[in-house]
Amino acid sequence: MSRGCSAGSTRRPTICRQNKPEYQALETQRFIRRDNITKFRKNPFFAVNTLMLMRGAVAAQSEGMFEPYFRAAYHHMWEEPKKMDDLEVFRSAFISSGTDIEKLIARAQQDDVKKRLMDVTNDAVSRGAFGSPTFFVGKEMFFGKDQLRDVEESIVEQTSHVVSKTA
Repeated sequence: MSRGCSAGSTRRPTICRQNKPEYQALETQRFIRRDNITKFRKNPFFAVNTLMLMRGAVAAQSEGMFEPYFRAAYHHMWEEPKKMDDLEVFRSAFISSGTDIEKLIARAQQDDVKKRLMDVTNDAVSRGAFGSPTFFVGKEMFFGKDQLRDVEESIVEQTSHVVSKTA
């Protein structure tokens, strides 16, 4: 049965496709409970086109505004869900969070920001990324929110190796 449900199978039974969303919902609830996430709300507009959000993130990095931008973006996607691929909703959401979004919208349209996003995306794909969220620790790749514990362990492991080599 598991081979018949695998992504590589050309004949995936309907039941396999029906079970996946239910399992993903269960895994999300486990993640929320385990990590004591209290403000998460399912975004009824998901999946949204994230190009504007990603260009905004690159622009925010270049302007030294990434931390507040990141927090506001997640707030408006997952705590007070909004349709963040609608420019007016996007603009209004960031204004309500105190972000100088007009500066970032203008910056996000500049060629260097667009090129940086393409470069970062191409680098991630060349390293094996195939979706989001993907995390890299050194050369190791981790995919999915359920891998965050492994990401933490890898950071500690790699950090301890660096510390022991320099001591």
